[in-house]
Amino acid sequence: MKDFIKKKTLLARSVTVGLVGAVLSFNAFSFNEPGKIIAGSDITFFPYEYMDGSKQVGFDIEFLAGLAKVMGRESVNIDTRWANLIPGLRGGKFDITNSSMYITADRMKIIDMIPYLKSGESILAVKGSDYQPKLPEDFCGHTVGSMAGTAWLKQLQTVSTDYCVANGHNPITIREYPTDPQTTQAMLSHAVEAQITDAAVARGVIDKLGNRVTISSETLIYPVLNGFGIKKGNDEVKQALIEGLEKFSKTSEYDALLKKYNFQAPTTQDLEQLMPKS
Repeated sequence: MKDFIKKKTLLARSVTVGLVGAVLSFNAFSFNEPGKIIAGSDITFFPYEYMDGSKQVGFDIEFLAGLAKVMGRESVNIDTRWANLIPGLRGGKFDITNSSMYITADRMKIIDMIPYLKSGESILAVKGSDYQPKLPEDFCGHTVGSMAGTAWLKQLQTVSTDYCVANGHNPITIREYPTDPQTTQAMLSHAVEAQITDAAVARGVIDKLGNRVTISSETLIYPVLNGFGIKKGNDEVKQALIEGLEKFSKTSEYDALLKKYNFQAPTTQDLEQLMPKS
């Protein structure tokens, strides 16, 4: 009798553990909290996401709030550094990344991404300096600063190898910094000669420091799509975002937000040309 009771107890525990495991497995591929969208965001990237005193502000913060509203949810942005965004997403800390993340083929190998904006890069230089690069090819033999982990670093390394060195020029020296403002300070202190950054971020730097820095590039460099990151396999969140974006894009709030920040929604042609092909 004791053995029978013991076996029943073990079986019950096994079933309980199995059910708990199934629930946890299901929750790993759904929203972390009912009624909310938990987003990872590096809130140091003006004008996309930044702090105004103790308040989180910027285009991405406002955009997600508007999107969440039409989805019947509340947006919550967790501030974390750029290098931690994708690991945090894959580890289940966030439902999405909301940090003006460029959609690249390499990123889409490890996470899913949904486009919501068109962007690209600009080059910043110290105002009045002799060095005013227009294109990445002008970086040969010079020291350039960038925020660490950005998509354009790989492109600059390709330019350094395939253009600079291949044509007998010195390679590009790239110095990476944890945040974009730190990169700008490095340029102002002459630790680097120029800075490459998102075009909207560059415009924001000019708004703040226009008497000290200038946008030396004349065209948008490496046009790209910005997107939300979603953990692969999390179809509930992915489909909810797609449907939510469709609804949000038809609202006056959506149009007003793009106009406020002078941003562009991706066109059908942009999606066809810039979305990485699998």
